[in-house]
Amino acid sequence: MDLEFWQIFILAVVQGMTEFLPVSSSGHVVVMSALICGEGQNLDIGDINIVLHLGTLLSILVFYWHRVWRLLGQDRRTIGLLVIGTIPAVAVGLPLKMVGPDYLLESPLLAGLLLPVTGLVLLWVAKSMKGQKAYNDLSHKDALKIGFAQAMAILPGLSRSGMTISAGMKSGLAPESAATFSFLLAIPAIGGAGVLEVASLLRETTTVHTPISYLVAGGFIAFVVGLLSLRWLINWLERGRIQLFAYWCIPLGIAVVIWQLSTRGLTF
Repeated sequence: MDLEFWQIFILAVVQGMTEFLPVSSSGHVVVMSALICGEGQNLDIGDINIVLHLGTLLSILVFYWHRVWRLLGQDRRTIGLLVIGTIPAVAVGLPLKMVGPDYLLESPLLAGLLLPVTGLVLLWVAKSMKGQKAYNDLSHKDALKIGFAQAMAILPGLSRSGMTISAGMKSGLAPESAATFSFLLAIPAIGGAGVLEVASLLRETTTVHTPISYLVAGGFIAFVVGLLSLRWLINWLERGRIQLFAYWCIPLGIAVVIWQLSTRGLTF
């Protein structure tokens, strides 16, 4: 089943918004795909998935271009921290992504079960005292902890940004600085995931099923929505409102679990 443009539009908006907000992009995309396409459908979304991720990656590069540029000069120490923070994703996330069962990473039920976990983490970190430390002052140990938080978020329902920002704030980073390190850390993570998706697509077929115009439009939508989402998140972090995203994740997760159990003929 190939996606129609309206389905690509919805997925692009969902991807662009939830890639950065601490609500789990993978969980929302899995749930939304099941809603708009129907569970059990044999969807061919490899090419559009790649383009949507490239769109959100471009959002980070544009939004944080000055921070990325500083990595090449006065902020070179941060490169080492990012390398250390990426190790857990490579050691844990990469094998799971490559050999893990598809039903695990694409399960709406698992996403529903883990979305409340994301919400509880956000509520937990919101009660902490705000740190004042800059991200380039992180210790190697703290960078590794944030990396493990990112590796856990390969599971649908666990927010990558939510887990890494929370880990950064628990390490004493100021909220905006925690977000900056989180999204700098996302550059190799999203880029690496894109490479894996391209490799997987090439192994299966050399034909692009989605019209090029749809791909370009989907990537552009994800890019624009991603920029808006980044600005929204930074604004709420500066106001100390990160816990408000928990009030979306927790009830949504419960609703998804009830929906999934009901479709399986199970009730509470």
